[in-house]
Amino acid sequence: MASRRHRRIALATAATLLTLTTAVGCAGLDKALDCVRTADAIATSVNNLQQAVSNASEDITQASESLDEIDRELKKLDDTTDNADLSKAVDDLQKGVTEVRKSIEAGDATPDVTPVTDAATEIGKVCTP
Repeated sequence: MASRRHRRIALATAATLLTLTTAVGCAGLDKALDCVRTADAIATSVNNLQQAVSNASEDITQASESLDEIDRELKKLDDTTDNADLSKAVDDLQKGVTEVRKSIEAGDATPDVTPVTDAATEIGKVCTP
């Protein structure tokens, strides 16, 4: 299921790139491309997080590494946006990451990652016209 979501985001990314090349000026295009690339990177990181949580009995540090990667991508995205919807989705994802991290630190080997996946899906929607 996660790989299907990742493929949908990748296809949406490609379609967006084609649409944006004719619809937006250079500065706007650069910003939109940054959004799409970052949304794709976040989708990959969220997929990695889901896999790490499902394999948590083997190595929970993978989940922490995925959360760190999501944090890095969110920082990039937050630095390049002035879109209110995107800012809200980034905030929601950051809250989800914080909650999952707290759960892991408290010893929960299978934290609920639904808020993270939901917010990442919203970022994907906001980044595609």
